[in-house]
This record gives sequence, C-alpha cells and structure tokens, in this order.
Amino acid sequence: MTQPKALQSLLEAVAAGKVSPTVALNELKHFTFESVGDFAKIDHHRTLRTGFPEVIWGLGKTPDQIAEIMAAMRLRSPIVMATRIEPEIFARLKAKVPGLEYYQTARICALAGEAITKHSGIIGLISAGTSDLPVAEEAAITAELCGFEVQRLCDVGVAGIHRLLSNWQVIAEADVLIVVAGMEGALPSVVAGLADCPVIGVPTSVGYGASFGGVAPLLTMLNSCAAGVAVVNIDNGFGAAILAGQILRTAQKIALHNQG
Repeated sequence: MTQPKALQSLLEAVAAGKVSPTVALNELKHFTFESVGDFAKIDHHRTLRTGFPEVIWGLGKTPDQIAEIMAAMRLRSPIVMATRIEPEIFARLKAKVPGLEYYQTARICALAGEAITKHSGIIGLISAGTSDLPVAEEAAITAELCGFEVQRLCDVGVAGIHRLLSNWQVIAEADVLIVVAGMEGALPSVVAGLADCPVIGVPTSVGYGASFGGVAPLLTMLNSCAAGVAVVNIDNGFGAAILAGQILRTAQKIALHNQG
C-alpha cells in the first residue's frame, strides 16, 4: 500500500471516532496507486471506485513493461487483463508471466482467478460479419472476464437480415445488447427496432474506401433512426463491454435498493 502514513492517519481517525467509516470508505476510493518502474502507475482502487479493475492497454508497451505491470497487479486483483496483444507479443509474455491465458481472436491475455464476482443479467453480443469478430470478441471476452454472461450471435448483418430474424431469441433474452458492425453500420439501428433493452453500437474499421476506416458506420450509428442506441468509438469492443457491464450493475444496485 502506498502512502502508508496517510492511510495510518485515516485509520487512527476512524478508531478514535473522528471520522466515520462511511467517510473513510469514500476517501479510500481515491487513495492509492503503485509505481512500477518509471513507466507506469497502477490504480489499484479503480475497482472500488468504478466496479471494474484497471486494464492494460498493450499497444505501445514492451513485453517487459507489460510483464512488470502484470506482476504488480496480480497481487491485488482477481483479474489482470491486457488488450491489443498480438500473438508474437504473447509468445514473449508467456515465458515471463506464469499462468497467462491468451484469447487470440480478441487479442486479450489475462490472469483470471476464481474470486471474480459473478453478475446477473445477460449481455447479447451480435456481430454483422466475420471480419468484425476481433472487435466483437474483445467485447465478449472483456465482459466474461469481468463476470458477466455473454450470448454470441455472429455473421448476421443486414445483407442477409433473415439470419438475424431467425435468431430472435438472442435479442429477446438479452438485458443489454452490444452490436458490432462495419461497412455502413446499419445493424445496431435494426436491432434497436426489435429490442426492449439498451443497445450499444460498436462501429468497426471494416469496409471499403468510403467507409473511411470506420467513420461511415460511426456516423450511421450516431444517426440511428431507432431510439435507445448508445455508440462507442471505432473498434472499441472493450469500451462497449464496460458500458454494458455498468448498465447491468446499475440495474442490480437499483434492485437491491428497492428490496431494502
């Protein structure tokens, strides 16, 4: 624990009755981070503040840096995850980080313990085409590693809309939907017209020149005719999973509050 003197002072104030446990908990939510070398500062209390742990962005970091960060994080977190890890980087990481698992399509590597909190609710993950799977799987694996149930439905884009309609149960059973599409990006709007739950659109950079690397589907999703569509950035499967998780966690909090 960093800032030990400040932490000791806070605990002594609680013990002396000068600070309530509720106030102390609120302070602890913003209390500590850990320096790793001269290149990273790990936010160990992010889970306490936001409900989700800090996750390592793999691009731009060396295998040695990622390994050092993981070694520090695994001491405090039931899940340690790094995104955008290419196979050649994982090949170097697995020799440095015992027990590291790799999800190649999602480009995620993770250390997952048995203490991950399981959450209620179902995240439906719908992707338009096979080329969208890397982004879709980034969302799916992120959600699963964070303790959420995911139901997948792949290759059901609007070019063959009957494929989607014949799998309507995935839409009907979901409590929140993540819809991943490139090209013109129409699928989230179609799904939102059929669903009674929040829909999160994820534009991908898949498409011909006029898709402008994902800008065209991004604008389509932002201009959705169907109401209730939220949109994350291009190729941001990770962000979509966290947003879906926050929606489900908020619903759980409301349910618990109403029970009380």
